[in-house]
Amino acid sequence: MFTPVQTRRTFEEAVEQIAEKVKLGELHVGDRLPSERALADQMQISRPTLREAVKVLQDSGLIDVRRGAGGGMFVATELVPPELLARRRDVRITEVAQVLEARRVLEPRVAQLAAVRATEADYAALERTIADQRSMVAGGDLLRDGREDRFLALDVRFHLAIARAAGNATLVGLVRSLYRDLEIARDMAMHHETVPEWVIDIHERTLAAIRSGDLDAVDRVMDEHLAELERTWETETGSALVRPTPGFLLRRS
Repeated sequence: MFTPVQTRRTFEEAVEQIAEKVKLGELHVGDRLPSERALADQMQISRPTLREAVKVLQDSGLIDVRRGAGGGMFVATELVPPELLARRRDVRITEVAQVLEARRVLEPRVAQLAAVRATEADYAALERTIADQRSMVAGGDLLRDGREDRFLALDVRFHLAIARAAGNATLVGLVRSLYRDLEIARDMAMHHETVPEWVIDIHERTLAAIRSGDLDAVDRVMDEHLAELERTWETETGSALVRPTPGFLLRRS
């Protein structure tokens, strides 16, 4: 579940791995982390180093450490404090355009593969994410501090769920990497007024297209889906992006 830690300040990377899995929806409130020994083994770090990372996570309120029978390390909240991810991979502003182009090439094809391979469990995961976004809007939660970041995290979770529905672990890793690198562009998007109704609508239409198995429909809705962040990037930077037109389709054999 976790990967070896290889940076000079190993406890910081350990903190970020756990925080990122919460932010991307791979760990949920109430989930129990592996034991201290198992987690240290997975990350290939010493247990004292892991304890230092856990203390940071506990002090931030992200992790709850319980003692005694049934104890362990548990996720306490899905609202990840920004400072826990402060050492995100250094993607320069000028490089984000390349990441957006890579996303444009990759994600429509991933969604088409999901349309071929998705299971009912995959559809249910996508529906749950949309339902969580809808409940935030209905409850007025977006007006509270930090909730727009939570809404954005659900958007990332939706895209990762599509990648998982494609049934290819390599593609899941590529999509996850893209969204890490897009943090700068997505932060820019947060400077604009969030239009949650549009986000929910495009997610619903994306899910409907994938469920239908119509690869042309998937391509069209993904083109609209990806274009929103691209337009924000162009507005903020004054730079133009190359957008391939829809039409390159995955074909069933």
